[in-house]
Amino acid sequence: MTPNFTTFRAALAAALTSLIILNYSHAADGEFADVRSEITKRHDEAVKRLRDWIALPSIAAEDRNYPAGAEYMAKLARDAGFQRASVIKTDGKPGVFATLDAGAAKTVGLYFMYDVKQFDPSEWTSSPTNAQLVNKPGLGKVIVGRGAVNQKGPEAAFLAALHAIRGTGKKLPVNLVMVAEGEEEIGSPHIGQLVHSPEVEAALRKCVGVFMPAASQDPDGIVTVSLGAKGIAELELISSGERWGRGPAKDVHSSLKAMLDSPAWHLVKALDTLVSADGNTITIEDYPKPRPINDEEKTMIAEASKRRSETRQKELLHAQHWIDDLPWEQANERLESQPTVNIEGLVGGYTGPGGKTILPHRAVAKMDLRLVPDMTKAAAVAALKAHLAKRGFGDIEVNVTGGYDPTSTPASAPLIQAQLTVLKRAGIDPVLWPRSAGSYPGYVFTSAPLKLPAGHFGLGHGSGAHAPDEYFLIESTNDKVQGFDGAVLSFVDYLYELAK
Repeated sequence: MTPNFTTFRAALAAALTSLIILNYSHAADGEFADVRSEITKRHDEAVKRLRDWIALPSIAAEDRNYPAGAEYMAKLARDAGFQRASVIKTDGKPGVFATLDAGAAKTVGLYFMYDVKQFDPSEWTSSPTNAQLVNKPGLGKVIVGRGAVNQKGPEAAFLAALHAIRGTGKKLPVNLVMVAEGEEEIGSPHIGQLVHSPEVEAALRKCVGVFMPAASQDPDGIVTVSLGAKGIAELELISSGERWGRGPAKDVHSSLKAMLDSPAWHLVKALDTLVSADGNTITIEDYPKPRPINDEEKTMIAEASKRRSETRQKELLHAQHWIDDLPWEQANERLESQPTVNIEGLVGGYTGPGGKTILPHRAVAKMDLRLVPDMTKAAAVAALKAHLAKRGFGDIEVNVTGGYDPTSTPASAPLIQAQLTVLKRAGIDPVLWPRSAGSYPGYVFTSAPLKLPAGHFGLGHGSGAHAPDEYFLIESTNDKVQGFDGAVLSFVDYLYELAK
């Protein structure tokens, strides 16, 4: 490739990016012209900052890059203008507490996560930590790497907004309080220790609400504003010959099954009591009851179902049918209203190539229980333990590794109304959604004693969270979706709207 063509291609990409940013209607009216110019000028340094961050994966489940990940998060905060950023110890992985005093009348809370999910490099088309920039048809240039969209890409875009505002010589329109944790991907088992430490809780009490940077645009341009999230309990059910007192206490030859009990079958029989024959209805005795969805939530779901493509969703999920072959709207109602008991993985005995005739002494089911309003993690786990004991499976160990309660914020909250204002000003008619079917520890902000509104916000697009080839859009060729610079500008707009 000749140098002249390289220069031409770079100029063309920059022109396309600038054109898409100008389509962001509020930015085009000149109110943020100087900031927009600063964002463009700092584009390369901001993308490099994201690439460097992806190159340092902090993985709680593997004890990888701790405390390095927390220290790096604190450095990113200080570089973005936070006057203080401290690493806070917990009984698990450390968190980060940072404050930025702009002398403003209002203070806004931020929730960041600096950890990422595990990965198998053999499943990726490029290294999960090299953060390569590749062209993705229908979207443009994307950055591929673990944490690209979940959650480092949107968080890096937010930090870039702070750099850009400061680069113009302006003060932020709001003060900021940041809480960043390193255990979100294992169910945030120590988020309470971080948030409710006296100094952190005192700072959060001054906030009008808390939000997490996100990339909320689908490829068709639809933006969903979720008013909450399901809770979760992450746990392992462990069946072992040692604890059971039956079967072998170590792996033995499979011919001995004729005279020995099997801990693996014991686990399978226990699992079968937790759900109905089709696996779709929870049958745990005295399990907490979910609150039925109300009329307002049904209206949201009905409207969203009209605007979202069922065909496209099935393609994305590589699925052909919903549970019970439900129609699209009813499938969405079930998604929003129902708790789940899910097997994430089954581990036991020999799993390598070929066969190995053994009777395993131990088997493990890795599980997650999703929770909806009026349910709590503590009550769900207690019911599960009592159920197993009553049915003769009290020997099965229930090892809870993380989790938290569901979270909800009313649409009328100023934090949410500011999002709707910014989106509509950008020419986007957002979809209101009762709660995400996924989970994040927003309960620690929305429940007592803080009782703050909480949510997610940010333009831009990415996908593949927890999966191979996770990506975040950097230079958009899709006129319905913002690239990195447009995402940065959306955070600038949101901060100024929150200040009003």
